[in-house]
Amino acid sequence: MGSTVVLSSDEEDSDMSESEMEEHADKIYLTLKSGKLKVKLSPQAFTCPYCPNKKKPSFQFKDLLQHASGVGNSNSEKRTSKEKASHLALVKYLQEDLADSEAEPSSKRQKTGDPIQDCDQDEKLVCPWKGVVVNIPTRKTQDGRSAGESGSKLRDEYIQRGFNPTRVRPLWNHWGFSGTAIVDFNRDWNGLHNALLFDKAYQVDGHGKKDWLKKDGPPKTGLYAWIARADDYNGSTLIGEDLRKKGDLKTIAEVTEEEARKQQKLVQNLTQLVEDKKKGVKEFEELCSVKSRELKERLEEKEKSLQKHNRELNAIQERTMGHVNKIFADHERLKMKLELEKKKLELKGIELAKREAHNETERKNLSEDLQQNASKNSSLELASMEQQKADEEVKKLAEYQRRQKEELHEKIIRLERQRDQKQAIELEIEQLKGELNVKKHMGSDGDAEIVKEVEEIYKGLTEKEEELADLDKFNQTLILRERRTNDELQEARKELVNIMKEWKLSIGVKRMGELVTKPFMDALQQKYCQQDVEDRAIDVLQLWEDYLKDPDWHPFKRIKLENQEREVEVIDERDEKLRELKEDLGDGPYNAVTRALLEINEYNPSGRYITTELWNLKEDRKATLEEGVTCLLDQWDKSKRR
Repeated sequence: MGSTVVLSSDEEDSDMSESEMEEHADKIYLTLKSGKLKVKLSPQAFTCPYCPNKKKPSFQFKDLLQHASGVGNSNSEKRTSKEKASHLALVKYLQEDLADSEAEPSSKRQKTGDPIQDCDQDEKLVCPWKGVVVNIPTRKTQDGRSAGESGSKLRDEYIQRGFNPTRVRPLWNHWGFSGTAIVDFNRDWNGLHNALLFDKAYQVDGHGKKDWLKKDGPPKTGLYAWIARADDYNGSTLIGEDLRKKGDLKTIAEVTEEEARKQQKLVQNLTQLVEDKKKGVKEFEELCSVKSRELKERLEEKEKSLQKHNRELNAIQERTMGHVNKIFADHERLKMKLELEKKKLELKGIELAKREAHNETERKNLSEDLQQNASKNSSLELASMEQQKADEEVKKLAEYQRRQKEELHEKIIRLERQRDQKQAIELEIEQLKGELNVKKHMGSDGDAEIVKEVEEIYKGLTEKEEELADLDKFNQTLILRERRTNDELQEARKELVNIMKEWKLSIGVKRMGELVTKPFMDALQQKYCQQDVEDRAIDVLQLWEDYLKDPDWHPFKRIKLENQEREVEVIDERDEKLRELKEDLGDGPYNAVTRALLEINEYNPSGRYITTELWNLKEDRKATLEEGVTCLLDQWDKSKRR
């Protein structure tokens, strides 16, 4: 279809006259007009046959005209006269012979519009869209088989011409290269558009399918090509066999209808998904509302109950303290009054004793006074007995208050969390000490029963302290036994991990803190091309493995769980590195990194390196030692039976 002319140094002549340049330009113009030199590559691409080594191999019509005019009219000494004459002839050829052909496709495109709309919608084409290329030059090898150029070279040429194929596959048979090839285009509408332009370009150039099938005329030279249709697909040739393996026959209307069905189905699925999500969100909001309302009511009830309990407790304490204070004040007042009366009676008895020697009358008076004094003394004894009764009532009231305080204290303890056995015993010891102090204070008057109770309480306190000491000693023994047993179990677990490391069973070994590579590969395949995705994946995985080993990077935060006092560590979603990873590669790599972080933080937070753990692969959890031993014994039984 043409060739490229290279002007050698022997042909260069810088001393040509203007007449010689015009004569040379006329010869070059005739050569171009005869079609021996290839200028037009496609309706949109042109090339300069006199600049084969130029970095830009193809031009648009305006760019090539500007290039040829610039070289032909150049005053630079680097350009020879023949180069200038050749480019001036190219300007003339473009303006007089190719200008109409350039304007014609553009006017046709304006009239016809999209080639997909202009073609027959019911014509069966091979899908995915394919083109057929024939009459590719071949050569004989030493063994007699045919060979030819690679398909990538022809693909690059078609890409430069604007057809954008994805692949060119030469067809081979048992004699070698068949001289034919299949051109693969994208299976979307852009691919069909490029395939139709490919077919049209060869038709306009006189190298379409009809031109190839003509039996009369001159020998066929150059490449012939067309878009693959039903007759190519159903043919018994090598081309038909390949097309039937790689594609199907479909009309553009069928493809359009299929795309519409897929789009409609997708819209329906998305609509249903949105409705389901809305329904789920509504149900969740209703559940949250109900739970919030219940929680609020319970908090209000708890607050009211606590306030009521505090008010009752304060009222009881105030009444008790007021009553006790009143009793003690009355007791002190009566005691002082009795002391005063006793002193008066003693003074009066002394005076009566002095008057006894005076006379009988005075004796009688004295006797009467003594009788009165005796009656008063009996009244004082009765008052003293009443005072003792009052004291006993005070003791009973104090005991009743103590019991009330203990009952209130036990009620508060029941509302709080249950303590373990050791704390209960310590609390009981403290209570016994408190009772001992109360009994000692109340037994200061020398009551034998109170002293006896104090001795019994002290004895019980001693027994409880001994019981607490024995319990501490027993707990220490249990702790030592548990540590030895735990060490033995850990050694057995490590040995079991080493044995089952290479086995593929329901119970196996998992590397805790190891990054899973598949989410990274999937994310990078979606983001980058297939050629360099493995190298990128290796670099990204190595980077994040280094991050995981870095002890200075700790993307965790501490939160308090609901209804619990202790705090737990969770992933800090605001961490800059994790946020950039999620934005760049998506949820898959983000979940893989956070899972590895949680595993490292749980199993080896100080070393920050990968550890092995016995794992239940079926249920995706940490396996117990019993499960590992059972699995090992099952395998041993199976091997023993074999």
